[in-house]
Amino acid sequence: MARNTQVTADHNAPPVTRILAEYVANHPSRGWIDAVDRVAHRTFLNWLGCAVGAAHHEAADAALAAVNVLQPAPQATVAGRAEKVDIASAALVNGITSHTFDFDDTHLKTIIHPAGPVASALLALAELKGCSGRQVIDALVLGIDVACRMGNTLYPDHYDRGWHITGTTGMLGAAAGCARLLGLDADKTQMALGIAASQPVGLREQFGTMTKPFHPGAAARAGLMSALLAEQGFTASPRALEAPRGFAQVVSTKTAWHEITDELGERFEISFNSYKPFACGIVIHPSIDACVQLRAQGVRAEDVERLELRVHSLVLELTGKKEPADGLQGKFSVYHGCAAGLIFGKATEDEYADDIVNRADMVALRRKVVATVDDSIDEASADVVAVLQDGRRVHVFVEHAIGSLQRPMSDADLDAKFRGMADPVLGAGRTGELIAACRALGDAADVRALAALARPA
Repeated sequence: MARNTQVTADHNAPPVTRILAEYVANHPSRGWIDAVDRVAHRTFLNWLGCAVGAAHHEAADAALAAVNVLQPAPQATVAGRAEKVDIASAALVNGITSHTFDFDDTHLKTIIHPAGPVASALLALAELKGCSGRQVIDALVLGIDVACRMGNTLYPDHYDRGWHITGTTGMLGAAAGCARLLGLDADKTQMALGIAASQPVGLREQFGTMTKPFHPGAAARAGLMSALLAEQGFTASPRALEAPRGFAQVVSTKTAWHEITDELGERFEISFNSYKPFACGIVIHPSIDACVQLRAQGVRAEDVERLELRVHSLVLELTGKKEPADGLQGKFSVYHGCAAGLIFGKATEDEYADDIVNRADMVALRRKVVATVDDSIDEASADVVAVLQDGRRVHVFVEHAIGSLQRPMSDADLDAKFRGMADPVLGAGRTGELIAACRALGDAADVRALAALARPA
């Protein structure tokens, strides 16, 4: 039987696979202003702290047990662990741990967490090759640019279809970054991007399970392997990203090609990265921030009759779990986030422990949260009213949450966040050395010294 194979496709798309390949291969080292370099160091620091912090989570234990079945060669560091594994497995596991707490960086325009796939692949490869810190920072900036520019091209249609955009664009960023680190020319970088284009990973159905953080890990591994294959002459379609049956047009009906090319080499998407003060989905942060502010104004959980929450529809679509059963589910519950903000005044990984999620006072307070959709409110904002038992109403509107580009975390904030995650794993002294090494990464002669600090003494 004949099939109707006609599809609505753009047959005149620009050659973005080649454009990106030439950009990654040929852009000069540190070819950007100092502010971009500073953000790259902050991004690497935040990524590594998240990876170290989750090093002994059950997801990390399971992932390491699985890769050890393959009897990997001890080539690269698993952050926060004594073990070393092969570089592909290190990329996988570090990508998993960096996203396990949902505490990693966020490119707010696309909700991509770009460092997980890109930095995880780069550190593993750089450790094996003995690359300099400058080579890693250059590759990080360019790899994240590729991932996020592709995200800009596809978002929101791609995400709305159910793809986890961190994984599906992350493998391109990881491939680009690793191609740069390997010194591949434009032809081989084009092949690396083409190979990666056949490996999108991540479905939003998996949110709230261990498979969500698997996505950036798998993307890191896929991108790394794509670059290694290309280095050896493995081939792919030279139009793998833009062709009618290539990556972009298969996974999205929106293909804003200009997002790839606009100000390429002049505007760097890493500049729009933000860092989380709260260990959960970014859309919950304004609500948590509002409840932290209510607490600072003297509102006590035991005095609350109800919390009236007005948010954009995306907030409840992504984080509408009213009765989370464990910490992973709690990260997708704006109700739990509000309760944590009011009771604890924070929402770090500690506030997402299983026993906290099921604690009686937390359950009671989150059941008092009445959430209403109001799409006149931006998805980055929240309006919260605490209705108290004595009839008083205390109102807080958060336009931009702490951690956003408008209210960024300071270097001191990031250091404190890093210490909160890494001190229990590495010890305070070693954590301090690792922070210093991250901040000076661009000047490091060999990244292996930093990698060694990321393992317990």
